[in-house]
Formats: sequence, C-alpha cells, structure tokens
Amino acid sequence: MFNLKQYDFKRYNITLIIIVIILGVIGGYLIRLAKPGESLYIKQLAGLGGGILLAIFVSMFDYHFICGFYIVLYVFNLVLLVLVRVAGTSINHAKRWLDLGFTMFQPSELSKIILILFAAKLFTMFRQKINNAWVLILTTVSVALPTCLILIQTNLSTSLVIMFIFVIMIFAAGLSWKIILPIIVIGVPCVIGLFWYIQQDYQVLLQPYQQERVLSYLNPEQFQDTMYQQDNSVLAIGSGQLLGKILSEDAADSRNYGTIPIRESDFIFSVAGEEFGFIGSCLIICLYAVIVYICITTARKASDYMGMLIAIGIASMFTFQLFVNIGVATKLLPNTGIPLPFLSYGLSSLTSGMIAIGIILNIRLQPKRIRGRV
Repeated sequence: MFNLKQYDFKRYNITLIIIVIILGVIGGYLIRLAKPGESLYIKQLAGLGGGILLAIFVSMFDYHFICGFYIVLYVFNLVLLVLVRVAGTSINHAKRWLDLGFTMFQPSELSKIILILFAAKLFTMFRQKINNAWVLILTTVSVALPTCLILIQTNLSTSLVIMFIFVIMIFAAGLSWKIILPIIVIGVPCVIGLFWYIQQDYQVLLQPYQQERVLSYLNPEQFQDTMYQQDNSVLAIGSGQLLGKILSEDAADSRNYGTIPIRESDFIFSVAGEEFGFIGSCLIICLYAVIVYICITTARKASDYMGMLIAIGIASMFTFQLFVNIGVATKLLPNTGIPLPFLSYGLSSLTSGMIAIGIILNIRLQPKRIRGRV
C-alpha cells in the first residue's frame, strides 16, 4: 500500500508543493478582496492547509494499490452522482451539491480524479487490445455513464473536462491513427452540425440559459444582459493595465470586479487581472504552466504505462480548466462555470486538485518498476 522502502525520496517534488501553496495563498488573498467582510478566505486558507496535508498523505499511497480498487471507486462515484440527482442541493440553475451539514460537497469534482484512475486502469488492462472495437466501446461507455449523470445536473463544464481528459488519455494509450483519422473526418462535420443545432429554437440538448450563453457569445450586441459578467470581467482585467492596482489606496469595493457575480470563484481571474495587472496575471499563468510541465515530465519518467496515463490525465485536467476559466474571464469563450485550480473559492475543487497533486508526487517517487510492466 505504501511501499515506503521502495520510494526514492530524492525525487519528491517540493517545487510542486511550493507552487501550489503560492497559488493557494494568492487565491485566499484574492477571495478576501472579492468578498470583503465575509469569511470565505479563512475557509479557503484552512482548506489549503488541510489540502497540503492531504496531498502529502496521498503521495505516500502507491497508485497501483489505489487503482486496484478501480471498480469500487467507479461504483462509489456513480452512487454519489445518483445521490446528487435524488437528494442534491440546487444553486443557480444547477443541482450539483450534496449538503453534508458542515459544508457543501460537489461530487463531480471528485469524479474527475476517479475517472482518470479508472480509465488508466482499463487502458492498462487492455493495452494490447486498445484498438479493438469492443475495448473502445467498453471504455467509452464506462466513462460516458458518469459523464451523462454530471451533464444532467446541469454541469456542462465538468462534463467537457472529463471528455477532454478521456480523449487525451486514449490518444496517449496508443490509439491507432487508422482509427483517429476516420474519427476526425467524421467528427469535425458532426461537431459543426451540433454547434449549429444548439443554436436553433427547437434544440433539446442545452438548458435555455446555456443556449443563451452560446448565442450571446456569437451575437453579444443582442444579449447584453447575458454578457454582463464577461463584459465587466474584461473591463476589470483591462483596468489593471500593466502593474495592477494592488498598491492603490482605493477601497477594494470600488474596483471594477466588484460588479461581477461569482467573482470569488468562476471569475477569480478578473480579480487577479485588476489587482496584479498584466505582469502579475502572466506570472500566475506561468506558475500553472510549471505545474502542467511537471505533470508531463512525470508522465515521461513514470515507472510504468499506468503511471504515465494517470499523469497525462491530470495534466489534461489542469490544462483544460486553466484554458476554459481564463478564456471565459477574457471573453474568448462562451460563459461556463469552471473553477481555476487552487485560486478559485471552493473546497471541493481544492480537494480534488490536492488529490491530483498527491498522485503526481507518488508517481514521481517510483523511478524503478515496482510491479511487472503490464
């Protein structure tokens, strides 16, 4: 389970932990500015402290041991998602949370980690048959089931994260170009057609507010109310200019981001842009780039195929969330709620991110093959 004697602690990546702590502290500071007079930042910083301990604890668990319970984890994930559907709490058009009494828990955040481990185990078990039709169908359906449960919450953003992770992982697993190319040839026109379909009045795939977000992105002048968040987000980021307003004597509640709903979470980058300016925002992005780079190098140096796939999946998760969150905040993408890892307020997101970091650390601890390569 722990295999401490077989770990090479010289490879324990302290840099990764330090970067996460820096981002978490910055996040706590930004949350304090975004919601002055509230105690959200205290909860976030407490969660950061607990999350670091959790990451260190998880890093001691052999990922092979964890993946050995892939069926149990998968079923547990489905049970949580069904519970959300049956007895979940709704906030802002979405039923994504379970009320635990002392806090609100979002199972879909944990689902991302569980499905990465589950997919990595499946791809490892069927490594020599990855291009067989029945293997592709089995893995696709297995991932699609919880993804659909998340989609109907409604949680389109997390569903897109999981789909992106799955695509990258199956590509890294060695899917043949003889399969990839036909999928691209067929898939691209289908995606274009789907994009046209969801703009129609008779479409049934998206909720009305989700469709309006897509339409407002394409025709912003006709949906000024819908674009309110993103318009003000761009205004806030732009007003930060080169160096930001962090040293300004103006009160925090006079900042442009003060008019942005959910600025402590989905639009935390707006707060960062106005307070830290262009240079500070770029430094934050660079810190994320280092995290993704460490995940990718971990995949390259992993002791086995399964470790490589897990690290690739985690790198994909962080990359997609970073791209979408900042893309929405800068109005490059349609509005969809997705947290910025370690920076946005939300203990569920913070917990899943810390578990992911712990797994990456454990993979790095195993330079030599502990089990026979599958």
